[in-house]
Amino acid sequence: MDYVDLGRRVRKQRKIRGWTQEMLAEKIGVSTSFIGHVERGTRKASLETLVALANTLEISVDYLLAASLEGEPLVPKDLNMRDNQRLAMQEIMATIQTHLMNWNKDDEDSKP
Repeated sequence: MDYVDLGRRVRKQRKIRGWTQEMLAEKIGVSTSFIGHVERGTRKASLETLVALANTLEISVDYLLAASLEGEPLVPKDLNMRDNQRLAMQEIMATIQTHLMNWNKDDEDSKP
């Protein structure tokens, strides 16, 4: 399990929303110091907490766990990319996916 990557993803999504660690902690019912530990990868989050983070940040759990999941990568390994380039491409694709989900949600909300 890559807790450091998970923490980076939580921090990125929290900052995109302009939230402090305290605000996120309050929204999911944990302490501010626990959020700090999760973001640094020094504490493990329970499944319940991972789901709460995903729901609150409006992202998928698989996005949070992307570096720990096995299977088909979002960016094929046979592309001529360094690991950091592949990671950047995966982040871009995940961001697009998040925006598309929000776009679809907005479309559904605007239906009569």
